[in-house]
Amino acid sequence: MSFIPDFLKTKLIEQYGNELAEKILKGYDSKRKVTLRVNSLKSSIEEIKSVLDNEKIEYRDVDWYKNALIIENATEEDIKALDIFESGKIYMQSLSSMMPPICMGKLEGLDILDMCAAPGGKTTEMAALSNNKAHITACEMNKIRIEKLKYNIEKQGASVYVMPKDSRQIDDFFKFDKILLDSPCSGSGTLNSNDKNVEKYFTPNLIEKSVKSQRELLKKAVKILKPGGELIYSTCSILKEENEENVREVLKNKNMEIIAFDEEGFIDPPFLPVEIEGTMCVCPTDLYEGFYIARFIKK
Repeated sequence: MSFIPDFLKTKLIEQYGNELAEKILKGYDSKRKVTLRVNSLKSSIEEIKSVLDNEKIEYRDVDWYKNALIIENATEEDIKALDIFESGKIYMQSLSSMMPPICMGKLEGLDILDMCAAPGGKTTEMAALSNNKAHITACEMNKIRIEKLKYNIEKQGASVYVMPKDSRQIDDFFKFDKILLDSPCSGSGTLNSNDKNVEKYFTPNLIEKSVKSQRELLKKAVKILKPGGELIYSTCSILKEENEENVREVLKNKNMEIIAFDEEGFIDPPFLPVEIEGTMCVCPTDLYEGFYIARFIKK
């Protein structure tokens, strides 16, 4: 039995048509495979594969990211029981959420802002991708989530400055070369149709509230981005209200434009059609969460 609310099913059909809506709903039914990211600040893909081989844990590579692995025959708890997890040599992370930092391109030597950083998966990934040579500021306003963020940064050996603040309140005096806004959202790309509580928390009101804060965050991001700087906007939603409609709002600023992604760089993900050329939307499956990414440059 599926617990996905009817209003969402209607939205998906309106946005994507019957056939794709059916595919998305099937994705909600799927049990997602365990995936991990090798932390190159502390280890290597070869070392991690060797440990997994010794533990008789089967895995496969991810075509578009040499430091990502899909686990075939073990649970997340099994992996967390290994020393490589405890010592921060790996990080449990969904494939979709590994994509935005990769989309940011060169990071070394640049001033980077992660606007909604906790629990720190993307923050520490950026630190690893830059070999700890980027100046990363990680923003988080929730006290409990700040502690989780700090814990993960330390465990991963990442060089990051944590700013305990609502990033909407950052002083306009600050300016950044690149900004990652992995925005709070409705989570419409990550729903599980077997979750009896979905209808309680996934409501039209949640979508409305998400859009309001997304627009405020985007407005601030545009202000504190340096001219020539890049902004990556991502959500784990597949609804156009939280994605394309927000992107259109940003593009009303004539000083912001989209940089198109090279989708060929991402061989594997199952993409959904998008209304704005150059942006990406990933369909929920047994391997991927539903996810949207747009990349802007400030003229």
